[in-house]
Amino acid sequence: MQLRVKCALWIIMLILAVPVKAQSSGTGPVSPWDITARQYLGTPASEAAVKRGLAYLAARQAPDGHWVSGGYQADVAITALCVLAFLSDGNQPGRGRYGYNLNQAVDWLANQVEMSGQFIPPGLIVSPQGGPPMYGQGFALIALSEVYGMTQRHNLKVKIEAAVHLLEDTQNQNGNPRIDGGWRYMPRQGDADLSVTGAEMQALLASRDAGIEVDRSTITRGIDYVLRSSNTDGGFSYQIGQNQSDTARTGMAVLLLYLTHNQNTIQCKNGLTYLMKHPFTSRQIYDYAQHFHYSIYYVTQAMYQAGGTYWSTWFPAIRNELVRIQDTDGSWRQTPFVSDAGGTYATAMCILVLQVPAGLLPLYQRLE
Repeated sequence: MQLRVKCALWIIMLILAVPVKAQSSGTGPVSPWDITARQYLGTPASEAAVKRGLAYLAARQAPDGHWVSGGYQADVAITALCVLAFLSDGNQPGRGRYGYNLNQAVDWLANQVEMSGQFIPPGLIVSPQGGPPMYGQGFALIALSEVYGMTQRHNLKVKIEAAVHLLEDTQNQNGNPRIDGGWRYMPRQGDADLSVTGAEMQALLASRDAGIEVDRSTITRGIDYVLRSSNTDGGFSYQIGQNQSDTARTGMAVLLLYLTHNQNTIQCKNGLTYLMKHPFTSRQIYDYAQHFHYSIYYVTQAMYQAGGTYWSTWFPAIRNELVRIQDTDGSWRQTPFVSDAGGTYATAMCILVLQVPAGLLPLYQRLE
């Protein structure tokens, strides 16, 4: 039922090709459409900023479909985030202003999924330039799953299934409370951290929502890992037992708890309290200094799912700041905290933040 509602909402919004901005005035049942209308806090300025950002990304795409950002020459995570940025504005492969760009990018991403298993495990989504692959695995699988859910593109299903099976096989399952249910940098069991685990969990949820079968025990075990990462101050640790909280991990954890209907847990409630104590303001901006784009990407999604005061407090502040600091070329290369991952990464992330309430990306649609 949840998948049908999400798909129906996406189709309606794509047809109209504009975000909903006015509340429904009727007195009948509340629909997902009404929820989106109430929660949309975009402005003409933020919408224009997104358009400029997408034009910047389109102009910097390599002929074979991938993107370069900073020192990342051909990274599946960077390309996946750019794909999601275009999808978030209502484009699809072959459709919309950037349909050709998406065709090229999705083909490139799909070609990075290892299927033979001759040298590396089947289902691993590998960046040609190498490096720890599991961050790329998560974000690339999210992008491919979102495309598949929208288009049912036949050549993607078997590759997505292989990528899901890799995650199911490499999740820690040894009962050790410090790592059980998590993943880390490499496609093997033996260690875990919340950052990588969050990427893999969101990928599995995106795959499931696109109609791909995902082992329920994998989701359950992963959420148990997230719950055990909670600290006494309400925030969440990078690794269990470190007791060091920050906004990025807390936003990620709260988001995952909402997406799996665990929003009534004490860990989720405490996480929201932690985030409200660390708002994005000029006085507390350094709460977001480390991994700025990564932080606002997850906190924005978490606050949107929480809705109400959480959302109305968070989004106008980050929206106005991103509009204010966008470069004249449409990028966000010179945000308050320049990313080591480069300007293309930063631009894609800022677009995704601004597009959360538009609801054109199924991943962002608010659950009720």
